[in-house]
Amino acid sequence: MLNELTLQIEDLISNNASDFEISKVFKNHIKNYKNSINTILETTGGKDFFVKNTKHTDKFLILLYKYILRKNFGSYQPMSTSIPISLVALGSYGREQLCIYSDIDLMILYEDVKGYNLRQIMEEFITLAWDCGLKLGSRVHELSEIQEAVKEDITIKTSIIESRMIYGSKYLWYAYEKTLNKIRKTEVKQFVLQKLEEHKQRLLKYPLRMEPNIKDGYGGLRESNMVYWMAYIAYGVKSTKDLINKEISEDEYKKYRSSLEYLFQVRNALHNISKKKLDLVNFDVLPELSSKLGFVNKPRYTKERQCMSKLLTSLHNIHFFSSVMVKKFTRILLNEKTSIKFIKSCRIEKNLYLHENKIYTSYNRKPIFLNNFLKELISLPNEVQAFDNSYIYYANKTKLPTKQTKELKKNIKTLLYKANLYPIIKLLYNANLFQAIIPISKKIINQPQFDGYHQLPVDIHSIKALSKIENIEDVYVKEIYNSLSESEKSVAKLAALLHDVGKGRTVDHHISGEKLFKNFASSLGLEESHIQMGATLVRYHNKMSAYAKNEDIYSEKIILSFTGLLKTKTMLKMLYVLTYADISAVGENVYNSSIASLLKELYSQSLPAFENEDLLNESARRIAKLNAIKNLKRYKELSPLMQRKINYISSNQIFLRLKADDILEMAIKAKDVKDYIYKIINEEQLIIRIIRKEPLNLGFLLGKLEFLNIFSMNIFKLYDEKKAFEITFSEKVEEGDLLYIKDIIENSFDMSKTTKLIKPLIKKSEIIVNCNHSAYLASLQVRAKDQKGLFAYIAKIFDDFNIEIESAKLATTKGYTRDLILIEKNGNFCANQEEIVSLICSQE
Repeated sequence: MLNELTLQIEDLISNNASDFEISKVFKNHIKNYKNSINTILETTGGKDFFVKNTKHTDKFLILLYKYILRKNFGSYQPMSTSIPISLVALGSYGREQLCIYSDIDLMILYEDVKGYNLRQIMEEFITLAWDCGLKLGSRVHELSEIQEAVKEDITIKTSIIESRMIYGSKYLWYAYEKTLNKIRKTEVKQFVLQKLEEHKQRLLKYPLRMEPNIKDGYGGLRESNMVYWMAYIAYGVKSTKDLINKEISEDEYKKYRSSLEYLFQVRNALHNISKKKLDLVNFDVLPELSSKLGFVNKPRYTKERQCMSKLLTSLHNIHFFSSVMVKKFTRILLNEKTSIKFIKSCRIEKNLYLHENKIYTSYNRKPIFLNNFLKELISLPNEVQAFDNSYIYYANKTKLPTKQTKELKKNIKTLLYKANLYPIIKLLYNANLFQAIIPISKKIINQPQFDGYHQLPVDIHSIKALSKIENIEDVYVKEIYNSLSESEKSVAKLAALLHDVGKGRTVDHHISGEKLFKNFASSLGLEESHIQMGATLVRYHNKMSAYAKNEDIYSEKIILSFTGLLKTKTMLKMLYVLTYADISAVGENVYNSSIASLLKELYSQSLPAFENEDLLNESARRIAKLNAIKNLKRYKELSPLMQRKINYISSNQIFLRLKADDILEMAIKAKDVKDYIYKIINEEQLIIRIIRKEPLNLGFLLGKLEFLNIFSMNIFKLYDEKKAFEITFSEKVEEGDLLYIKDIIENSFDMSKTTKLIKPLIKKSEIIVNCNHSAYLASLQVRAKDQKGLFAYIAKIFDDFNIEIESAKLATTKGYTRDLILIEKNGNFCANQEEIVSLICSQE
């Protein structure tokens, strides 16, 4: 292909063609080459393609440069080595890792020699390259200024240490290599510290996620680059491979290199699929990516799951190798020679040091058998919070037995009951010992989750859940956790670690997880009561969340159904703690004030079930709340008439849901309402509170606000035909939108107002009607695809039938809405339920 291009260019030059005509030919060549890449990748692997693509780009740039020289010198062109210009590849291009749509980092190195019009040559070359459509990241440097240039910016030094000669003056290149060697040895400590900090911040920005960034993220190409940079600075080697049998074992390098090769293949495929630079493996691209990489669906695992699982494995391998080796190399570069006095003060036993709650050891420490290693971990002080890379490297080389002996199982049990468990589990995971300690975790290792909810793979999520229990931020949950005994805390932590252990199997993971937990716990010799508690927690680990989000937690029937799963107050406490940890481990801000409030309310409503079931009766709870109100000072100061009105408030739900102070406040506010009053709160969430005597056009109100997601709605009948409404939305709004919302509320008291609502797609099978929800209430449940304006549409139909909504609980999970609407039994709903359901639903 390039030979044809050379002949074309020669022909054009001989006919005195313009730069425009020349660039057009070059441009067509690039286009044809990009179109042929799909075929090339079918037979060429990751690194192999990088090298071929790099060499092709080299030849293309050389051809461009030769054309510029021909143009400027004509028949008097000197030898290329005599012209003081060298084309130097930098960055990934310099490492021969140039991907399809990566920027071509090029340095034009020159020496200002009189007699050559160098600036014109260089400018024409860069201009032509851009005109041809090359994504050239070019920099121009004179040899004498290189050493000063690298001091200005760390990125320049990073690029320059990856230099590779493409074409030009060999004299200039030899001089440059000497300069490069000086650069390598100057300001080493400053460079290393800057790179380490830069790398740390990059990993904080791009941690491991279900849609990983394979360039800048955890285990990505930048981590591999760090190994290269530090190896070059420390030892002057141009390839990490040169350190095999010196600083790196052959097996370590082979495992690392194999994982890196897979990452190269993934990156090539990503660029080829998207036809642009793409380094994020998102769910949209995964189906095509997995096919491109040769994966096919299997009975148990889809091609997407296989592809992502292998990618996660590779990222872990690269991260482990990189973090260990970078630390190993930088110790030398930073001259971290610890004083004898310091070593003695930190030493807790031979080859074991504790400094600032972190455990260190020697990189040269000989490995020991797993049983002895566990004994060492068990003996560590409880204040240990982390393990240095030196200890992770040592742990990784632990000698594993062919099977678990009784003594080994006894030590595993002791280890799992340690008060400070998370740092140890994290160490075992990072050192690839997690599965050796907990064999039932085999299926969840590097197991992706494509449910649209979890942001982490199963194994990482499980370990993070454990960390959330040991670092509880919710004050109320922490108090409950602290009320547990030490053994109960240990069981809760073990359940958090293994709550998803059943995933990756054909059976429901709650059922398989319960069985696996029982088998594992029994094999370790745990107490029978602890086995039952842990198994119950694993079986029902997301029940509390499901009940809180989707059910009427003020219903006696629902509370008894929920508490019947747990049997004891202690189990309720443990499940509450586990639920907090599970939700918190999903991702940042997933456990928010709304979720916290729902869980706390379910916990509070459930407690009486373990003390006195009669208290669950609605009328008994209403009386108890009324008695609490009567004891308030403000109530006693009210007139007898007002006191009677409060006693005869129509809504039962207000006494079940609100505190005594809040009920009294609402009742007093309602006293002077002639038409309506309202309040807008826009703090963590938008909340609209309305007390009205005039009819409220609810369908219009919700229809106009359909651009917001409703979280919950409560409607309370008060007295004198007055009603209170509280509508909570899932997020706050911009301050500029508050005036607009104010206008909507005020217009909602005009019953002639209408708004056009799009009919949602709801099947009859997605509607459940229960006219015997409780003595006073009927219910309508909707389990349908989440759609804007869905609840507003239902509210409009209810308005038309004069149906009174008592309350509404709205939740969305994995793209589906789970709405529970409680309706006052006034004869309008149950008598017309078939017609109402028909109006709500679209045709099957």
